[in-house]
Amino acid sequence: MAISFKDAFAGHDQMLLFRTERASVLANNIANADTPNYKARDISFEDMLSSERERMTLSGSDDQHIHAESSLATSDELLYRNTSQPSLDGNTVDMQREQAEYAQNSLQFDTSFMFLDRKISGMKKALTGGQ
Repeated sequence: MAISFKDAFAGHDQMLLFRTERASVLANNIANADTPNYKARDISFEDMLSSERERMTLSGSDDQHIHAESSLATSDELLYRNTSQPSLDGNTVDMQREQAEYAQNSLQFDTSFMFLDRKISGMKKALTGGQ
């Protein structure tokens, strides 16, 4: 029986990629906190998940099953963050919020990494017989 790493990792590998991308966007917001007219950006996990669902296709194991593909366009674009109070120079970066979001994203990255590490450790134990 062949091992499918896509199934074995249970999406934790994709979550690490998402968390890395989000960390980059949040760090960019923090770096541009003093740039006039800079608009804070973010990536939504829900939008990323829905765009993944749109890319999925239905598969059938019988000729009488309906074959369908999603025709919806996917967009992996960054979203603009709505601020409670933009600055006078048009910058919408709220440093406290950005730092809190960055810290939370970092914790979620560590959690996903821990889950992925445990999945790999479990697979390694299964292959070596628990040694």
